[in-house]
Amino acid sequence: MKISVLGAGSWGTSIAIHLNRLGHQITLWMRDKNQFEEIMSTRHNKKYLDVDIPQEIYITTDLEEAAENSSIVVIAVPSHAVRDISKKLKDVIDKNSIVVNLAKGIETSTLKRMSEVIKEYFSNDVVVLSGPSHAEEVVRQIPTACVLASLNVKACEVVQDAFMDENFRLYINKDVVGVELGGALKNIIALGAGISDGLGFGDNTKAALMTRGLAEITRLGVALGSDPLTFLGLAGVGDLIVTCTSMLSRNRRAGILIGKGKSLEETLKDIGMVVEGVNTTKSAYKLSQIHKIEMPITKEIYSILFEGKNPYEAVYSLMTRDKKHELHGI
Repeated sequence: MKISVLGAGSWGTSIAIHLNRLGHQITLWMRDKNQFEEIMSTRHNKKYLDVDIPQEIYITTDLEEAAENSSIVVIAVPSHAVRDISKKLKDVIDKNSIVVNLAKGIETSTLKRMSEVIKEYFSNDVVVLSGPSHAEEVVRQIPTACVLASLNVKACEVVQDAFMDENFRLYINKDVVGVELGGALKNIIALGAGISDGLGFGDNTKAALMTRGLAEITRLGVALGSDPLTFLGLAGVGDLIVTCTSMLSRNRRAGILIGKGKSLEETLKDIGMVVEGVNTTKSAYKLSQIHKIEMPITKEIYSILFEGKNPYEAVYSLMTRDKKHELHGI
């Protein structure tokens, strides 16, 4: 099968190598011409994943060339770039191609999920791939399980058949809204988990953050039309666990730096790659206000990132809130 992967960051590179192993004809598009020249001369993606890229993978900086005549087009760019990529490919992608989105985020200006942004430009079936999937582990063929969601289950089945092997297992879920929101919102809680680590707190604090974080993710998700059970699956609690506990998580690493006293600007410079949870915090905070949903952790992380609140004060605010029943609002 001819498959295009648009984006040569860590996840795009990893999925391209994975699909190449399965025998597909892969084209990998990258935006950065300096990165392109380095990889063409070395066949090594040092910046994002530090792995060799097989010779069989065709690499290009021509977006239209990359996306033409493919059975599946994988969008593997950061969430803030999904609209621009979709707009440029509006008249390029074959109408029968399946579009697979890997970006996990909510557009800040419109508060739309990524599949909603993509559907503005294409009538194609859009499949969302989400779940606990560090690129660094997938490329090393470490057993991983993820979830696919689409309005068309048959499109999910095509992608499932094309992407699965003994090390990369894919389940299908019809709840597109829940799968996308779970994948995006867990990054906010991972920032909080990192801040907790940076402040020197322990396992008790992180467990509380993750559990109560899941509660507020579920509250917002249900308000937006999700099935609450989705958040107990791979795109919910699965992705939450891996992102809050692993040092491979950029969001957790960013949170640690902020907890240790670095500014947001300094933190993003140190990480050197997109930290999706930052923009998602803005979007989720806006959504919580619009829909009048209690999201205290999100609110405090927003205050830390964008209003200069001291993290210790944010913790105090969370711990001294009014008394609640555990399942309040769910």
